[in-house]
Amino acid sequence: MHQTINVHGFREAFKSMGRADQFSYDALGILFDYLDGDHELDVIAICCAYAEDSPRYIADQYDIDVSDDDEHDDVLDAVLEYLGEKTQIIGVTNAGAVVYNSEF
Repeated sequence: MHQTINVHGFREAFKSMGRADQFSYDALGILFDYLDGDHELDVIAICCAYAEDSPRYIADQYDIDVSDDDEHDDVLDAVLEYLGEKTQIIGVTNAGAVVYNSEF
């Protein structure tokens, strides 16, 4: 049976699967817009394939060359440039976290 859900249902699916803390409210909206289409909703697969992290965390995890003194926007620019070469950037939340495909 095919069932269409809205963004509220998408967010609720993460909550009902015990994954409410996997992404922020804003990030789930970004993912919903990105994944919008005729797909089967697999919360676990989405959690495995996508991540939401701060630019500083991403820079640390992937050894992106930024200094401790760099401003948030400079770190964000470096991270977006790096991720843009390696994977898909899904979006940036209002709080400045980056949502990206983490399977690279």
